[in-house]
Amino acid sequence: MPSQVCHEWNTVAHLNEYEGRPARRPLTYGELQDLFDHLDAQVERAASSGRKGALSALRDAQVFKTAYAFGLRRNELCRLDVADLRPNPHVPRWGTYGSVHVRYGKAVRGGTPRRRTVLAVPEFDWAIEGMRQWVEQARPLFGVPGHPALWVTERLSRVSLRHFDARFATVRHQAGLDPALSLHCLRHSYVTHLVEFGYPERFVQEQVGHAYASTTAIYASVSNDFKDKTLKAALERVYAPTDQEDQ
Repeated sequence: MPSQVCHEWNTVAHLNEYEGRPARRPLTYGELQDLFDHLDAQVERAASSGRKGALSALRDAQVFKTAYAFGLRRNELCRLDVADLRPNPHVPRWGTYGSVHVRYGKAVRGGTPRRRTVLAVPEFDWAIEGMRQWVEQARPLFGVPGHPALWVTERLSRVSLRHFDARFATVRHQAGLDPALSLHCLRHSYVTHLVEFGYPERFVQEQVGHAYASTTAIYASVSNDFKDKTLKAALERVYAPTDQEDQ
């Protein structure tokens, strides 16, 4: 006879709908604008002054824009190679920058890293031109023709995950953003904004490499502005005055 093995006393009680870290939230559109404007300003200042760090500033700006525009995890971002940049068959004009092949996705426990291809979406096409500039113009100036890494240092090595984290923390402080925000929050922003743009749930799930839709739902937190617009449209649709009422 089958017997019950799970009881209240030997299972974990899920008391809240969301049990992730409260500090991990999407950046608002204003925060993203402030972040990217600050990064671009740093590149311009370094380039105009002739200082040595102009290339590094350009690289770091593109790193964070790529993290957001493709919704990548930190390790996925760090492990990207130039060969992982692929065309998008639906948009030939983007060339080899229309998608990113992720080879070091988060593994299932005990398994190998999962692979996926993240397609660029038109709402984030501004990141493609920046990627082209980095790969074709800036990166060669580091003198690393044979190095596979997409993000390279002045010492001809792959940029470390520690550098990404430290650099984001510095820029976040300089831009006056919430100190609770982390580099991973750019991924939360990507999921949230794809939902706000109206992309199907399954598409979003495949883009970010989640095994379960419930995980994607945890990441998504639509903005108040989006909710206000949606409610306003619904009110206008339901309570719109009829022709007879207008007379």
